[in-house]
Amino acid sequence: MRGQLVVVPILALLLLFTVPWWTLVLAPDWGAAGTIAGTVVFAAGLLTMPVAMVFGHGRRQRDAAARIGDTLLAVIWVLFSWSILSLVLRVALLGVDDPARSRIVAGATFVVAAGLLLHGNRVAMRVPPVKATDVVIPRLGPGLDGLRVAVLTDTHFGPIDRTRWSEKVVAAVNALDADVVCHAGDLADGAVAKRRKQVDPLGGVQAGLGRFYITGNHEYFGEAQAWLDHMAGLGWDTLHNRSTLLERGGDRILFAGIDDPTGTNSGLPGHGPDLPRALDGAPSDVPVVLLAHQPKQVAQAREAGVDLQISGHTHGGQIWPFHLLVRLDQPTLSGLTRHGPTQLYNSRGTGFWGPPFRVFAPSEITLLTLRRG
Repeated sequence: MRGQLVVVPILALLLLFTVPWWTLVLAPDWGAAGTIAGTVVFAAGLLTMPVAMVFGHGRRQRDAAARIGDTLLAVIWVLFSWSILSLVLRVALLGVDDPARSRIVAGATFVVAAGLLLHGNRVAMRVPPVKATDVVIPRLGPGLDGLRVAVLTDTHFGPIDRTRWSEKVVAAVNALDADVVCHAGDLADGAVAKRRKQVDPLGGVQAGLGRFYITGNHEYFGEAQAWLDHMAGLGWDTLHNRSTLLERGGDRILFAGIDDPTGTNSGLPGHGPDLPRALDGAPSDVPVVLLAHQPKQVAQAREAGVDLQISGHTHGGQIWPFHLLVRLDQPTLSGLTRHGPTQLYNSRGTGFWGPPFRVFAPSEITLLTLRRG
């Protein structure tokens, strides 16, 4: 088992670099000088990326190393994916002799990958557009019809200083004039002392009825309880396996939140999802909106008869075609879906984790408008 934990990542790393190396360097036969130069570039990336990831995301938490490792990860993933897809072009060009055919394939692969990475970086670093969705909740009282819920999630404040981006996101949320604002977890990567500068603008978020925050899995890689305390200090209601009743126009709605499943094995007392505790004492005739970081937590929500679950976690895959791996673990990637009596809205996330790129998986600030049945 220990051997597999070492061998499998090494083989995966070699595969990630070998396929694009063959597509871009070896097969096109650029001559001795070109082949050597290209091989040196790929070898340098192969050696640098894992070292940078360990120094950047391991115990040392060195941001410069994290930025290098994350960028190399995105570049090689996109090159690998499109090198695989370039086999289709290679077949289509069977009538063209090598090395011309391989050079055409290499050029096309490089241009497509470079274009996607440039565009993907712009998409990741921009202030996300607002994605508005109406959600019909049959049990919603007339006084709550039209309740506006803004959702942030997966901001992942980390090695890249996005303080200004954070301020712009807050301005965009405040412009929505939402009744409720939620943050569905994965707030930041790293310690409070290291990331608070980027997080603190969230203290300026305005909401008429409430601001709610829950933990995601990444909080449990660092300081989950400290982040709960810090967000509470910024004026957010931290739904740590608890709920609160809101009232408007004589009608009530319950907003509940549960921890990410990672909290169960975190060693922190009282952490880990506990839906019965969160719903304890909830009136049976009141609609329930549940914040749960991972979409697959909808299985518990469905059994409890929750009306709407709001989640994040998937990033919509973030960098295509990583979504294929995400779908092996989660019931949905993004958008509004129904699971028995429970509706699930899964946001693609407001920020990004690691590589500052989003390819075919744009970020979003979500605005859910709750409607009566």
